[in-house]
Amino acid sequence: MAIQQIHHVAYRCKDAKETVLWYKENLGMDFVLAIAEDKVPSTKAPDPYMHIFMDAGNGNILAFFEVPNSPPMGRDQNTPDWVQHIAFQVGSVEELEETKARLQAKGIDVIGVTDHVIFKSIYFRDPNGHRLELAAKTATPEMDRKLDEVKWDMLEEWSKTKKAPKHAAWLHEPEFKQ
Repeated sequence: MAIQQIHHVAYRCKDAKETVLWYKENLGMDFVLAIAEDKVPSTKAPDPYMHIFMDAGNGNILAFFEVPNSPPMGRDQNTPDWVQHIAFQVGSVEELEETKARLQAKGIDVIGVTDHVIFKSIYFRDPNGHRLELAAKTATPEMDRKLDEVKWDMLEEWSKTKKAPKHAAWLHEPEFKQ
């Protein structure tokens, strides 16, 4: 078996229509599909839902479920707030900066532009509270090569020590810049 691509990634939303309109207006995503059922097809549980699908580009689909009979949405309190997020790639740093200005003009709080050396990004929240990231690549082929060479060594060291390996510390720590 070989995975071809992600069919869709699904999250919960508070209001399906508000979510469709927000992603369309703010991120330019097209609304591609809606499915609604009174019971869950896989479990047969009687739980009505609206399942919406948004085009995230290049065959990638971001989906949401509105499930009105469930308790109010929350988040995993044991996971730091910055960990769980959806990251989308944009074409350039200029596009990233223009989007930041447009979002802020609409009153959306934006963190960044954050320089990750191999990409720059901004962070903000959708109307459901999901953390989103827009990222623009800035890596050179040499940076990509260096990171590729150390990925397995870094993983092995982390697996044993649970401390950040220094193989790619040049990304964020000035004393390791090359």
